[in-house]
Amino acid sequence: MSIIQNRKAFHEYFIEDKYEAGIMLEGWEVKAIRAGRAQLKEAYVTVNNDELYLFGSHISPLLNASTHIHPDPIRTRKLLLHKSEIEKIIAKVQRAGYTLMPLDMHYKDGRVKLAIGLAKGKKQHDKRATEKEREGKREAQQAMKKVRRTA
Repeated sequence: MSIIQNRKAFHEYFIEDKYEAGIMLEGWEVKAIRAGRAQLKEAYVTVNNDELYLFGSHISPLLNASTHIHPDPIRTRKLLLHKSEIEKIIAKVQRAGYTLMPLDMHYKDGRVKLAIGLAKGKKQHDKRATEKEREGKREAQQAMKKVRRTA
């Protein structure tokens, strides 16, 4: 079940590979995510000391969060993957020039997971071609609906 999606990632980048990672969260963050107060718009993933970290994701704290904790909404969060997956990802990012983008946040077996993708940036003409393709598909679906209604 998807919580939030990063639609900007699919618009700005070609997604080559997808991985599912766990996220190290604090209690107030899990509560806020369950309340739908998370955002991935400006987020990105970086490599530091052979570990992956999520930067720039915004999780707004709830008003009734704990009194003894001072929440930081844009805190850096560590991503949890198997060592072999991390090594593959690091190799592709360093050698092939890929970017790591968070794609969506979802639940799996009651835990919050993050889908990350190895991405290459799109040029302006690629973005236009993608948009034109979407419009063509949309128009074809609308035409099919009209045909079905009249039949």
